[in-house]
Amino acid sequence: MRALNETEIRASFVNCSKGEARRLSLPRGLAELPWEELDFLGWRDQGAPDRAYLVAEHRGALVGVTLRVPSFRRSLTKTNVCSLCVTAHAGSGVALLTARRAGAAGREGNTVGTYICADLACSLYVRGRKKSASVTRPNESLPVEEQVARTLANLDAFLTEVRTDILAA
Repeated sequence: MRALNETEIRASFVNCSKGEARRLSLPRGLAELPWEELDFLGWRDQGAPDRAYLVAEHRGALVGVTLRVPSFRRSLTKTNVCSLCVTAHAGSGVALLTARRAGAAGREGNTVGTYICADLACSLYVRGRKKSASVTRPNESLPVEEQVARTLANLDAFLTEVRTDILAA
C-alpha cells in the first residue's frame, strides 16, 4: 500500500458523514507505519473501544469504512479464524466487525459484518511480521504472495458488500 496522508484518509470514508470523518481519530505514528507491508490501513480508536476503521484501495478508489466492534468479549478458550487473512487467534483476537453499508442502504440501517483480526493487523500476520499471541499460525502450502492475494480477495468481497449501493449507481 502506498503511504497515505490525513486528508486522503478522511476523504476516503464512504459509510459515514463528512463531519464524522473529520472527527475520527487517526492512528498514531502514521508516517512511521510499514506502508510497503500493508495491504490496507486498519486501526482501533483508542478513545472509543467500540470503533475501528479500515482504508484500502478498492476497484480503483481509496475507500474507508467505519466499523463497529462488539462490546462483549469472546470466550478465551475458543480459537477463532479471521475471515480476511485466515489467521487463528484465541479468544478475543478475532472480532465480528460490522460496517454500515454505504448510500441509501446504510441510511436505512443496513450493515454487513465479518470476522477480522481484532487489531486489524492482517497484513503483518500473513507476512509473518506479527504472531498471534497464543495460537500458532498453521504452515500454509500457499506462498506468501498467494496468501496476500487471498487476503485482498476476501477484503474485496467485504468492501463490495459495504459499497453495493455506490457500485450499482
